[in-house]
Amino acid sequence: MLQQQRPTRRRCEGMAMGAIILDLRPGLGIGPFTLGMPICEAFAQVEQQPGIYDVVHVKYLDEEPLKLDIVISFPDHGFHLRFDPWSQRLRLIEVYDVKRLQMRYATSLIGGPSTLATFVAVYALFGPTFPGIYDKDRGVYNLFYPGLSFAFPIPTQYADCCHDGEAELPLEFPDGTTPVTCRVSVYDSSPDIKVGVGSLMNKAIAPPLPAGSLYMEEVHAKLGEELCFTVGGQHIPFGASPQDIWTELGRPCGIHQKQVDQMMIHSASDPRPRTTLCGDYFYNYFTRGLDILFDGQTHKIKKFVLHTNFPGHADFNSYIKCNFVIYGSDAAGPIQEGNAPRNCITPSTKWEQVKEILGDGGRAAIQTQGSTSNPFGSTFVYGYQNVAFEVMKNGYIATVTLFQS
Repeated sequence: MLQQQRPTRRRCEGMAMGAIILDLRPGLGIGPFTLGMPICEAFAQVEQQPGIYDVVHVKYLDEEPLKLDIVISFPDHGFHLRFDPWSQRLRLIEVYDVKRLQMRYATSLIGGPSTLATFVAVYALFGPTFPGIYDKDRGVYNLFYPGLSFAFPIPTQYADCCHDGEAELPLEFPDGTTPVTCRVSVYDSSPDIKVGVGSLMNKAIAPPLPAGSLYMEEVHAKLGEELCFTVGGQHIPFGASPQDIWTELGRPCGIHQKQVDQMMIHSASDPRPRTTLCGDYFYNYFTRGLDILFDGQTHKIKKFVLHTNFPGHADFNSYIKCNFVIYGSDAAGPIQEGNAPRNCITPSTKWEQVKEILGDGGRAAIQTQGSTSNPFGSTFVYGYQNVAFEVMKNGYIATVTLFQS
């Protein structure tokens, strides 16, 4: 199954591979990476310490980005971060090469090139626990603690030591040796699940968001009318002023003047001269996945831009994903969170489904976003009354622009 890989390489002189120590926090995280954190926060940690995280690979399934995890991998240090593809929150941390990463628990070290993470050493450091699970098909024994598991490969000749999944702990073989862990998994401990190597294991999930969190807040968009925020309760109509937006959404993350829309050349009603900048300006709410465009003369909202933050798009990691629900003006009554109309459009809706809901969008305008510096290629823009969709080559929506026709 094809996955695209985006390496970022920075080399810090004198930084040996695996020569870092990260605090191991069972059920919570490792080093600066905390379970449940949005992917943008993980990237921010990487950017803050380029001398440590100097080789970074980002892996995802390009054709179906919601099918498999988004993975940030640190091959020099032998671990990776797995993010749920829909919520883009960290659900699982896996140390897959324990010899490359030294972990600190309390005041003791384990793993790395100098401290073997043997079964006996793990048991001595973390203490007694219940017998683990032996996967005879894979020849792997999984040992569990709350929010933490260790996988140990078992040689075939010693498989009987783990008969029926029961083994005397700590596990030692008849020849006096003890297995060395091949993988460490850190996951949320709030549900009663067992996460590890093999088909017998559960799938880790991101911890629940705190009450009142605005992350992935449902934003309902009624075409041609307004945006409604389901957690905060704000209603932002077209024509609202900057003062209204500051009152409802707070200070924007950024403000910048809009360049002349290159698509306006297709409009016969646009008499304005062609200059690099126009008077219109954006309020950027990166943490909400939202841009708001104001008319430079009237200072009223004329457009909303909603971002899906899919990997494979030039704006990936510039915005947090906007969890929008788009429906037509004919929808009856107020829409409750989690109870959207059947024929609505969300960040998970593919382009073919959009056409089934809104009809054929006609020919697409091709958008390059500066092809010389954009490794992801062009996207396609389709326009309807009150809404335009920027669609990636895999058929997923990159951005939605809302306006009043």
